[in-house]
Amino acid sequence: MIAIVDYGMGNLRSVQKAIEKLGQTAEIVTRPEQVRAASRLILPGVGAFRDAIHELQRLELVEPIREHIRADKPFLGICLGLQMLFDVSHEDGEWAGLGVIPGDVVRFPQSDELKVPHMGWNTLEPTGPNRLLEGLPTDASVYFVHSYYVVPRDPSVIATRTTYGVSFTSMVARGNMFATQFHPEKSQKVGLKLLSNFASL
Repeated sequence: MIAIVDYGMGNLRSVQKAIEKLGQTAEIVTRPEQVRAASRLILPGVGAFRDAIHELQRLELVEPIREHIRADKPFLGICLGLQMLFDVSHEDGEWAGLGVIPGDVVRFPQSDELKVPHMGWNTLEPTGPNRLLEGLPTDASVYFVHSYYVVPRDPSVIATRTTYGVSFTSMVARGNMFATQFHPEKSQKVGLKLLSNFASL
């Protein structure tokens, strides 16, 4: 069973429907004990970093999520669920994240040529072998909606990059922990294949 964390700020039903389309069971969870019991965990997210991290703290979900990742159980963060893994976000201030991956969350640079948010389809540039990308074309396109991106201090966690004005980290991987800046649940066949690979970990 795949557990999807509900803290009031995610594309929960879209993610759940995508998982169910693969013939897998997906349960939306809200309590610490449910997160601790999960064999596979997805942390989605849409919205402001500050509000999201505050809700995880209020619901006492921070430590159970960290425990799941420390135990190297399969984990997938999506969009804001990627950004919250990092130390600090600079979105409308400075906010501490989960501290799972050293690094920062920063805004796309101001530019007359660059429209922010980055919205729409863009290409993944893999940095090496990746179990979640198995069976995908090397130039797979996926769907993005974001104004901020992550900057890991350890380049070894970078699984894919994407170019939009700057070359930014669009996916991270470490052990059984994976997280994407893009939305697999909105990325049609490519996204479904990625979710299928996650479900089979």
